[in-house]
Amino acid sequence: MDVYIMIRRKKTTILTDAKESSTVAELKTIIEGLLKCGVDDQRLLLDGLILEDAKTLSDSGITAKNAQAMNPVQLTLSIRKDSDGEFEEEAVEPYSVPPELPEALKQQDPAC
Repeated sequence: MDVYIMIRRKKTTILTDAKESSTVAELKTIIEGLLKCGVDDQRLLLDGLILEDAKTLSDSGITAKNAQAMNPVQLTLSIRKDSDGEFEEEAVEPYSVPPELPEALKQQDPAC
């Protein structure tokens, strides 16, 4: 079965799909193709827990029940820092909120 995944890191969001039987390492290969960051320099987290490369997505708790097209499961991506070889802290920037509509664009009461 297909699973739908949203991978977030800072201001970056990647939406992808995969099979439940795909491994975490295969998912990291997809990310490597997009971000040009090696598989060994990536860490994927689900609810703060590090996903193991050898496990399948279903073994990691990502199934068709909780990872649907309109409601993908969210993973956090952490990248290894060049300076000390440690992974960066888990960080996701919130989405921006659009500004409030000006009065001239708000719906007017038809009785007026």
